[in-house]
Amino acid sequence: MKTNLISRTGYLKLQQESDHLWRVERRETTEKVTWAASLGDRSENADYKYNKQKLRQIDRRIRYLRKRLEQLKIVDYSPQQEGKVFFGASVVVEDEHGEQRTFTIAGPDEIYQRNDVISIDAPMARAALGKQVDDEFVVQTPNGPKLWFVNQITYHFTR
Repeated sequence: MKTNLISRTGYLKLQQESDHLWRVERRETTEKVTWAASLGDRSENADYKYNKQKLRQIDRRIRYLRKRLEQLKIVDYSPQQEGKVFFGASVVVEDEHGEQRTFTIAGPDEIYQRNDVISIDAPMARAALGKQVDDEFVVQTPNGPKLWFVNQITYHFTR
């Protein structure tokens, strides 16, 4: 189950995607379907079949986005978060071998096509929540538990 949290920036991006799909992509694809249908025999018309399929995909994504946008709760930065790991925090952690990782904790709808962001639902994020600099936490991995230390916490992502 996905957590229904999102940053204001992430919410606006989903809203823009929904608007673009509805106002631009859907309109253009509908015009192409109408044009292809006017050519006659639809059973062997590749343009018609392709654009009909594309239209179904656009409509599916629009329905998903509209439903999801209603469910989401926008989380803005609060000064009370400073010094601890919460939603929107950019965190630098280090394991016992000195390997460092940097990530920003975001909502599950904001993590796609980004390597520097993890979902608040991820085990690493869940284990780090509420920690402060120099705190340690354990994450369960397929290879067993792994110990991490919090080196730095910033909130530049949400400011």
